[in-house]
Amino acid sequence: MQRFLTPLTAVCLLALAPAIEASPYSGLVVFGDSLSDAGQFPDSGGPAGSTLRFTNRVGPTYQNGSGEPFAANATMRLSERLGLGALSGSTSPVNLALGLPDGSNYAVGGNTTEQILDSITGRGDGSVVETAGGDTLRVRNGYLQDVAISGQTLDPSTLFYVNGGGNDFLDLLVLSRSDARQSATRLGDSVRALQGAGARYILVPLLGDLSQTPFALGSGLSGFIEPLVAEFNNELVSQLAGIDAQIIPLNLPLLVSEVVNNASAYGLDPAQNLLGSCFDGSANNCLENPTYGLRSGNADPTRLLFNDGVHPTSTGQQITADYAYSLLAAPDQLTLLPEMAHSALRAQQAHLRTQWLADWADWQPLGQWRSFVSGGAQRQDVDRKNRSTRFSNDGDNDSYSLSLGGSYRPGAAWRVGLALGLDKQQLDAEASEYELRSYLLTTFAQYQQGHWWADVAASAGTLDYADLQRGFAIGQAQRSEKGDSSGDIWAFSARLGVDFAQPDSRWHLSPFVSADYARVEVDGYAEQGTRATALTFGDQERTSKRLGVGLQGRLAFSRSTQVFAEVAHEREYENDPSELTLALNSLPTLDFTLPGYTPQERVNRASIGFNQQLTRELALRGSYSLRKAEGEDDRQQGVSLSLAWNW
Repeated sequence: MQRFLTPLTAVCLLALAPAIEASPYSGLVVFGDSLSDAGQFPDSGGPAGSTLRFTNRVGPTYQNGSGEPFAANATMRLSERLGLGALSGSTSPVNLALGLPDGSNYAVGGNTTEQILDSITGRGDGSVVETAGGDTLRVRNGYLQDVAISGQTLDPSTLFYVNGGGNDFLDLLVLSRSDARQSATRLGDSVRALQGAGARYILVPLLGDLSQTPFALGSGLSGFIEPLVAEFNNELVSQLAGIDAQIIPLNLPLLVSEVVNNASAYGLDPAQNLLGSCFDGSANNCLENPTYGLRSGNADPTRLLFNDGVHPTSTGQQITADYAYSLLAAPDQLTLLPEMAHSALRAQQAHLRTQWLADWADWQPLGQWRSFVSGGAQRQDVDRKNRSTRFSNDGDNDSYSLSLGGSYRPGAAWRVGLALGLDKQQLDAEASEYELRSYLLTTFAQYQQGHWWADVAASAGTLDYADLQRGFAIGQAQRSEKGDSSGDIWAFSARLGVDFAQPDSRWHLSPFVSADYARVEVDGYAEQGTRATALTFGDQERTSKRLGVGLQGRLAFSRSTQVFAEVAHEREYENDPSELTLALNSLPTLDFTLPGYTPQERVNRASIGFNQQLTRELALRGSYSLRKAEGEDDRQQGVSLSLAWNW
């Protein structure tokens, strides 16, 4: 099968920028054509040992023979952004000659959909690197053949990337709607083969609109190609919908049109013919741009969309990688919405514990009420680099809470009460902002007799996610997709402790055990509009089951001044990674489920506070609290101030 160094699929746009620490995916394996080829062919015009990619060189001259390597393509940028390291060719003769290990990128410039399928399933001639003249440079088994020969199985956490179809058009294999459907079916077969071998996560870009490329526009074939590309993509979507795997589609045709319509936001020059001209006019029937083209005297591929007749520039590659990353990273942020609700619950529980500690062994008289009003603020520093989710969505969660409540003492050993909690939070994660207003009602009962004490509390509330703005970069542009949601929360907690001191002692010290249960449900919602990056999210449910041990103490300096403190260690028993189902608004039939936030398994918390009696009936109370996960940098700090009075 002949491989051509020339074109491949039309416009592919995606890319990535800042690198992160690690990924929930164990690796990235790529299949496709020149749009994804990370360097299978030798580069005679670059540095020694370099490989060719189908985009522009890095500059400053951008010329062959300059010693400048080719820029990274979208799959290479995506791999780096996911923290998976450098991506290189699987069948590169350069790697073989230099004694370097083969990479996991099986995409070869010139591959048709039949050859892409061979690179996955073929034996002997599965992955072939061949010159335009027919000289075979290197041959390898297909990916699944090598996996089988090694005796290994597919790692289900591997991320796969499968693109193709462009060369079927360029090699005149697609001349009718029937041909287009057959081509799309072969690409679907490639995805099915991976799924059948155990692949779970598969990125599949739709074929870029070849009719809107310098090649098609310059040759007058645009009108002929356009309906065939549409037929290909319609069939591909239909094929993917029937595959039992997490298929993450990339709506490249829509994204490209959005980029062209707002070119300046992406660093492109809107005054140029971005679809009809290219950077290097020496290949693929392309009109070289007179302002920024390779031979213009002002060469700058970053201002143009196409490098040649069908391949994107480094700017286009970056846009494509960022698009893919925005979809993969979305669940890591959105699965924090239930955690915001759990934080609101913890804030109200902290307010109650402050009241209970301040009242320890000093309840109001029988048959009387004691009321309180408490205000507080909390700040959580989110550092997620050590979590199993691994996306570096560092951020800050600021919250402000108000609790109103009271207790009634019906008997010598019992006290009952309730509290209403209002909490407002804003989570800032990189360019995203998520707001929550929660309203919680808690009823509680306390027992205190001799050395033994206990308390139980039950909470219920409603959640209002009124302003959810998911922000991210696409190339040089900053995008924001917006929506809103709602939810509910239910919780139960209990503690049992023994006081070492006598009831009338100036000091009290007590170990205790605790049990907590909480369930948060967040309704699914759709971001506004049908842009290529807008998503619909499914319902979320996050249950927390914790057991803990702790120690609390109280010391009275005088009848009017006391201090108190508490330390505790808790273990979370519902700590499996969260998952979130989502779908592109523009491709609603292709929903997929991806991993998100992983709850902390072990948490330490501590608090210290004071109680100052202002009058016989009125007291001022304050506290500081710290909550930190073991082995991680996440920490949550809070302060509160309250008034309590008897009546």
